[in-house]
Amino acid sequence: MSRKQLVIYLVAEPETPELAQAAVEGGADIVELGFPFSDPLAEGPVIRRASERALARGMRTRACLDVLARTRELLPDTPLVPMTYAAILEAHGYERFAAAAVERGASSFIIVDLPVEQQPALRRIQLVAPTSTEERIRAAAEATDGWLYLVSVTGTTGARAELSPALPPLVQRVRAVSDVPVHVGFGISTPELARAAGELADGVVVGSRAVQIAEDGPDALRGFVTSLRSALDS
Repeated sequence: MSRKQLVIYLVAEPETPELAQAAVEGGADIVELGFPFSDPLAEGPVIRRASERALARGMRTRACLDVLARTRELLPDTPLVPMTYAAILEAHGYERFAAAAVERGASSFIIVDLPVEQQPALRRIQLVAPTSTEERIRAAAEATDGWLYLVSVTGTTGARAELSPALPPLVQRVRAVSDVPVHVGFGISTPELARAAGELADGVVVGSRAVQIAEDGPDALRGFVTSLRSALDS
């Protein structure tokens, strides 16, 4: 059985490179770096608060790209995926942003609110949700870069007590049209939920809870990620 991928999301701040390193030491396979945005539509209170804090500390695109570069120095072999919003790329210029990010170590991109048919030249990880049509799922699976991000709930990010009942049918719908790996995110906050999601999908994405625990520093985050890794491997 192939190893389930563990993706950890962190908001780009000055401390993030060391936090990312701790996450990988704990067993993370991929790190998503959230480039903060003033109106993060899909985000729940934890990531929204972290984004506001990052912006208040001056974390604009250039500073976030610097964080990406420093993270790449610490983690030469780990896929690093900036995750942000179309407005940031619009302001910076899509090609210019992509070139700058790749130069600093980006492995791919997640642009939360950029539909699959827009900016097709920007190769990125696509998202699908329980509300996605068959046509949209098929288009996203064909265009995605490496894996498909399954949004397990309709709503915002945030820790939840149980796995969404919408998830198993969504995984089935994606598997029916594509063999691209699927990673599940939104609402996965505990080792138990990670294990349950990992039984359905090829990987899991943990965001809000990781961001919350990262506030207590690298050791706390490393311990949390280790618990997720153990659950996925068991």
